[in-house]
Amino acid sequence: MSRESVLVTGEWAENHLDADHVVFVETGNEEADYRKGHIPGCVWISWSAFQDDLELGVIGREKFERLLRSKGIGNDDTVVLLSSSANLHGALAHWYFTLYGHRSVKLLDGGRKKWELDGRPVSADAVDRAASTYRAAAPDASVRAMRDEVLAGIGTAHIVDVRTPEEFAGRIFAPGFAGDEFAPGANPHEVAQRAGHVPGAVNLPWEKAVNADDTFKTDEELRALYAGLDTTRPVVTYCWVGARSAHSWFVLRELLDHPDVKNYDGSWAEYGSLVGVPVARGTGG
Repeated sequence: MSRESVLVTGEWAENHLDADHVVFVETGNEEADYRKGHIPGCVWISWSAFQDDLELGVIGREKFERLLRSKGIGNDDTVVLLSSSANLHGALAHWYFTLYGHRSVKLLDGGRKKWELDGRPVSADAVDRAASTYRAAAPDASVRAMRDEVLAGIGTAHIVDVRTPEEFAGRIFAPGFAGDEFAPGANPHEVAQRAGHVPGAVNLPWEKAVNADDTFKTDEELRALYAGLDTTRPVVTYCWVGARSAHSWFVLRELLDHPDVKNYDGSWAEYGSLVGVPVARGTGG
Protein backbone atom coordinates (compact mmCIF):
# COMPACT_ATOMS: atom_id res chain seq x y z
CA MET A 1 0.00 0.00 0.00
CA SER A 2 1.44 3.37 -0.98
CA ARG A 3 1.73 6.49 1.14
CA GLU A 4 -0.65 8.28 -1.23
CA SER A 5 -3.40 5.76 -0.58
CA VAL A 6 -3.45 6.17 3.21
CA LEU A 7 -2.26 9.75 3.80
CA VAL A 8 -3.61 13.07 2.58
CA THR A 9 -1.82 16.40 2.60
CA GLY A 10 -3.19 19.63 3.98
CA GLU A 11 -3.55 20.90 0.43
CA TRP A 12 -5.64 17.89 -0.59
CA ALA A 13 -7.77 18.24 2.52
CA GLU A 14 -8.42 21.94 1.98
CA ASN A 15 -9.43 21.23 -1.60
CA HIS A 16 -11.92 18.57 -0.45
CA LEU A 17 -13.63 20.35 2.44
CA ASP A 18 -16.96 20.41 0.61
CA ALA A 19 -16.51 17.24 -1.42
CA ASP A 20 -19.26 14.65 -1.49
CA HIS A 21 -18.53 11.45 0.41
CA VAL A 22 -15.50 12.89 2.23
CA VAL A 23 -15.87 13.14 6.03
CA PHE A 24 -13.23 14.67 8.27
CA VAL A 25 -13.05 13.28 11.81
CA GLU A 26 -10.96 14.68 14.64
CA THR A 27 -10.37 12.50 17.69
CA GLY A 28 -8.43 12.55 20.94
CA ASN A 29 -8.81 12.71 24.71
CA GLU A 30 -10.06 16.28 25.10
CA GLU A 31 -12.60 18.15 23.01
CA ALA A 32 -11.54 21.63 24.19
CA ASP A 33 -9.20 22.42 21.29
CA TYR A 34 -11.71 21.11 18.78
CA ARG A 35 -14.38 23.40 20.21
CA LYS A 36 -12.07 26.41 19.88
CA GLY A 37 -11.47 25.71 16.20
CA HIS A 38 -11.44 22.74 13.85
CA ILE A 39 -11.35 21.93 10.16
CA PRO A 40 -14.61 23.28 8.71
CA GLY A 41 -17.22 20.53 8.65
CA CYS A 42 -15.07 18.15 10.70
CA VAL A 43 -16.89 16.00 13.27
CA TRP A 44 -15.52 15.07 16.68
CA ILE A 45 -15.34 11.51 18.05
CA SER A 46 -13.68 11.07 21.42
CA TRP A 47 -11.15 8.26 21.75
CA SER A 48 -13.24 6.93 24.65
CA ALA A 49 -16.22 6.47 22.33
CA PHE A 50 -14.38 3.60 20.66
CA GLN A 51 -13.80 1.87 24.01
CA ASP A 52 -16.10 -0.44 25.97
CA ASP A 53 -15.83 0.58 29.62
CA LEU A 54 -17.22 -2.72 30.89
CA GLU A 55 -15.34 -5.16 28.67
CA LEU A 56 -12.20 -2.98 28.65
CA GLY A 57 -11.53 -3.16 24.94
CA VAL A 58 -12.69 -1.95 21.57
CA ILE A 59 -16.46 -1.57 21.27
CA GLY A 60 -18.36 -4.33 19.51
CA ARG A 61 -19.59 -4.27 15.96
CA GLU A 62 -23.11 -3.02 16.74
CA LYS A 63 -21.84 -0.20 18.94
CA PHE A 64 -19.37 0.80 16.25
CA GLU A 65 -22.22 0.93 13.75
CA ARG A 66 -24.34 3.09 16.05
CA LEU A 67 -21.43 5.44 16.68
CA LEU A 68 -20.77 6.03 12.98
CA ARG A 69 -24.46 6.36 12.19
CA SER A 70 -24.77 9.08 14.84
CA LYS A 71 -21.91 10.98 13.19
CA GLY A 72 -23.41 10.76 9.71
CA ILE A 73 -20.66 8.54 8.28
CA GLY A 74 -21.66 6.21 5.46
CA ASN A 75 -20.04 3.08 4.10
CA ASP A 76 -19.12 4.82 0.86
CA ASP A 77 -17.53 7.84 2.54
CA THR A 78 -13.80 8.45 2.54
CA VAL A 79 -12.99 9.13 6.20
CA VAL A 80 -10.03 11.44 6.86
CA LEU A 81 -8.83 11.18 10.46
CA LEU A 82 -6.66 13.53 12.47
CA SER A 83 -5.64 14.32 16.03
CA SER A 84 -3.09 16.19 18.05
CA SER A 85 0.12 14.59 19.37
CA ALA A 86 1.55 13.45 16.03
CA ASN A 87 -1.76 11.83 15.03
CA LEU A 88 -1.49 9.40 17.92
CA HIS A 89 -5.24 8.97 18.37
CA GLY A 90 -5.85 9.52 14.67
CA ALA A 91 -3.79 6.41 13.92
CA LEU A 92 -5.65 4.51 16.63
CA ALA A 93 -8.98 5.50 15.08
CA HIS A 94 -7.61 4.38 11.70
CA TRP A 95 -6.97 0.98 13.27
CA TYR A 96 -10.56 0.86 14.59
CA PHE A 97 -11.98 1.69 11.16
CA THR A 98 -9.74 -0.93 9.54
CA LEU A 99 -10.72 -3.51 12.16
CA TYR A 100 -14.36 -3.08 11.13
CA GLY A 101 -13.69 -3.11 7.41
CA HIS A 102 -14.21 0.50 6.35
CA ARG A 103 -13.20 0.64 2.70
CA SER A 104 -11.65 4.10 2.50
CA VAL A 105 -9.95 5.59 5.55
CA LYS A 106 -6.95 7.93 5.57
CA LEU A 107 -4.88 10.08 7.93
CA LEU A 108 -4.25 13.79 7.50
CA ASP A 109 -0.44 13.89 7.51
CA GLY A 110 0.70 16.08 10.36
CA GLY A 111 -2.72 16.11 11.98
CA ARG A 112 -3.96 19.14 13.84
CA LYS A 113 -0.49 20.61 14.44
CA LYS A 114 0.52 20.75 10.78
CA TRP A 115 -2.88 22.15 9.79
CA GLU A 116 -2.45 25.00 12.27
CA LEU A 117 1.20 25.60 11.34
CA ASP A 118 0.17 26.02 7.71
CA GLY A 119 -2.48 28.58 8.66
CA ARG A 120 -5.29 26.65 7.03
CA PRO A 121 -8.94 27.50 7.73
CA VAL A 122 -10.61 26.61 11.02
CA SER A 123 -14.15 27.00 12.30
CA ALA A 124 -15.77 26.95 15.73
CA ASP A 125 -19.19 26.16 14.27
CA ALA A 126 -20.98 23.09 15.56
CA VAL A 127 -21.09 20.23 13.07
CA ASP A 128 -24.26 18.15 12.91
CA ARG A 129 -24.49 15.64 10.08
CA ALA A 130 -27.64 13.71 9.26
CA ALA A 131 -27.64 10.17 10.63
CA SER A 132 -26.50 7.42 8.28
CA THR A 133 -27.30 3.71 7.86
CA TYR A 134 -23.77 2.45 8.43
CA ARG A 135 -23.04 -1.28 8.37
CA ALA A 136 -19.75 -2.58 9.76
CA ALA A 137 -17.99 -5.76 8.71
CA ALA A 138 -17.04 -8.49 11.16
CA PRO A 139 -13.81 -7.68 13.03
CA ASP A 140 -10.73 -8.34 10.89
CA ALA A 141 -8.55 -10.73 12.88
CA SER A 142 -5.59 -10.02 10.59
CA VAL A 143 -4.98 -6.63 12.24
CA ARG A 144 -5.57 -7.49 15.91
CA ALA A 145 -3.43 -9.64 18.22
CA MET A 146 -4.87 -11.17 21.36
CA ARG A 147 -2.88 -12.18 24.42
CA ASP A 148 -2.62 -15.87 23.51
CA GLU A 149 -1.15 -14.92 20.15
CA VAL A 150 1.41 -12.71 21.86
CA LEU A 151 2.44 -15.55 24.13
CA ALA A 152 2.66 -17.96 21.19
CA GLY A 153 4.74 -15.41 19.27
CA ILE A 154 7.53 -15.19 21.84
CA GLY A 155 10.63 -16.41 20.04
CA THR A 156 8.97 -16.64 16.63
CA ALA A 157 7.32 -13.29 15.82
CA HIS A 158 8.81 -9.81 15.87
CA ILE A 159 7.30 -8.37 19.04
CA VAL A 160 7.75 -4.61 18.98
CA ASP A 161 7.43 -2.62 22.21
CA VAL A 162 6.85 1.00 21.16
CA ARG A 163 6.90 2.51 24.67
CA THR A 164 9.65 4.63 26.18
CA PRO A 165 12.94 2.95 27.11
CA GLU A 166 12.08 3.54 30.78
CA GLU A 167 8.83 1.61 30.46
CA PHE A 168 10.48 -1.13 28.42
CA ALA A 169 13.25 -1.60 30.99
CA GLY A 170 10.73 -1.75 33.83
CA ARG A 171 12.02 1.39 35.55
CA ILE A 172 8.51 2.92 35.41
CA PHE A 173 5.09 1.37 35.04
CA ALA A 174 3.53 3.81 32.59
CA PRO A 175 3.66 7.46 31.53
CA GLY A 176 2.89 9.58 34.57
CA PHE A 177 3.66 6.82 37.06
CA ALA A 178 7.01 6.07 38.63
CA GLY A 179 7.44 4.39 41.96
CA ASP A 180 4.79 5.35 44.48
CA GLU A 181 2.85 8.31 43.11
CA PHE A 182 0.85 9.24 40.04
CA ALA A 183 1.50 12.42 38.16
CA PRO A 184 -1.50 14.76 37.77
CA GLY A 185 -3.89 13.39 35.16
CA ALA A 186 -2.50 9.86 35.16
CA ASN A 187 -5.05 7.05 35.45
CA PRO A 188 -4.24 4.43 38.11
CA HIS A 189 -6.69 1.98 36.53
CA GLU A 190 -4.54 1.73 33.38
CA VAL A 191 -1.39 0.55 35.14
CA ALA A 192 -0.37 -3.10 35.10
CA GLN A 193 0.51 -5.09 38.19
CA ARG A 194 4.18 -5.20 37.28
CA ALA A 195 6.60 -3.36 35.04
CA GLY A 196 8.79 -4.77 32.28
CA HIS A 197 8.32 -6.10 28.76
CA VAL A 198 7.47 -9.22 26.78
CA PRO A 199 10.58 -11.43 26.59
CA GLY A 200 12.34 -11.10 23.23
CA ALA A 201 10.61 -7.82 22.37
CA VAL A 202 12.56 -5.02 20.70
CA ASN A 203 12.10 -1.44 21.83
CA LEU A 204 11.29 0.95 18.96
CA PRO A 205 9.58 4.06 20.42
CA TRP A 206 6.66 5.15 18.28
CA GLU A 207 7.48 8.86 18.08
CA LYS A 208 10.70 8.23 16.15
CA ALA A 209 8.53 7.82 13.05
CA VAL A 210 7.45 11.48 12.94
CA ASN A 211 9.02 14.87 12.27
CA ALA A 212 8.86 17.98 14.46
CA ASP A 213 5.76 19.18 12.58
CA ASP A 214 4.00 15.84 13.29
CA THR A 215 4.24 14.63 9.68
CA PHE A 216 5.58 11.15 9.02
CA LYS A 217 9.21 10.74 8.08
CA THR A 218 10.05 9.64 4.55
CA ASP A 219 9.69 6.03 3.48
CA GLU A 220 13.47 5.74 3.33
CA GLU A 221 13.84 7.01 6.90
CA LEU A 222 11.10 4.69 8.13
CA ARG A 223 12.63 1.67 6.42
CA ALA A 224 15.94 2.46 8.12
CA LEU A 225 14.18 2.77 11.49
CA TYR A 226 12.56 -0.65 11.12
CA ALA A 227 15.39 -2.30 9.21
CA GLY A 228 15.64 -5.13 11.74
CA LEU A 229 12.13 -6.40 10.99
CA ASP A 230 12.12 -8.77 8.06
CA THR A 231 8.95 -9.48 6.11
CA THR A 232 9.14 -13.26 6.55
CA ARG A 233 8.07 -13.04 10.20
CA PRO A 234 4.83 -11.68 11.63
CA VAL A 235 4.98 -8.49 13.68
CA VAL A 236 3.02 -7.66 16.82
CA THR A 237 3.12 -4.11 18.17
CA TYR A 238 2.18 -3.21 21.73
CA CYS A 239 2.47 -0.32 24.17
CA TRP A 240 0.52 0.59 27.30
CA VAL A 241 -3.11 0.61 26.20
CA GLY A 242 -2.86 0.11 22.43
CA ALA A 243 -2.72 3.70 21.14
CA ARG A 244 1.00 4.19 20.55
CA SER A 245 1.23 0.68 19.14
CA ALA A 246 -1.59 1.47 16.68
CA HIS A 247 0.55 4.34 15.40
CA SER A 248 3.48 1.97 14.78
CA TRP A 249 1.06 -0.56 13.28
CA PHE A 250 -0.01 2.14 10.81
CA VAL A 251 3.60 2.87 9.86
CA LEU A 252 4.51 -0.77 9.35
CA ARG A 253 1.32 -1.97 7.64
CA GLU A 254 0.06 1.06 5.77
CA LEU A 255 3.24 2.98 4.93
CA LEU A 256 5.88 0.25 4.71
CA ASP A 257 3.50 -2.46 3.47
CA HIS A 258 4.61 -5.18 5.88
CA PRO A 259 2.50 -8.23 4.97
CA ASP A 260 1.67 -9.41 8.50
CA VAL A 261 1.47 -6.87 11.34
CA LYS A 262 -1.04 -6.80 14.18
CA ASN A 263 -1.74 -4.37 17.00
CA TYR A 264 -2.05 -5.89 20.48
CA ASP A 265 -4.55 -3.42 21.89
CA GLY A 266 -4.62 -5.13 25.28
CA SER A 267 -0.94 -4.18 25.46
CA TRP A 268 0.96 -3.90 28.73
CA ALA A 269 -2.12 -2.93 30.75
CA GLU A 270 -3.34 -6.49 30.13
CA TYR A 271 -0.12 -8.47 29.70
CA GLY A 272 1.56 -6.94 32.75
CA SER A 273 -1.30 -8.12 34.97
CA LEU A 274 -1.57 -11.70 33.68
CA VAL A 275 -0.69 -14.42 36.15
CA GLY A 276 2.08 -16.84 35.19
CA VAL A 277 3.28 -15.21 31.94
CA PRO A 278 6.98 -14.50 31.37
CA VAL A 279 8.20 -10.94 31.90
CA ALA A 280 11.62 -9.45 31.20
CA ARG A 281 13.27 -6.32 32.60
CA GLY A 282 16.27 -4.27 31.62
CA THR A 283 17.38 -3.24 28.15
CA GLY A 284 18.43 -6.65 26.86
CA GLY A 285 15.02 -7.81 25.60
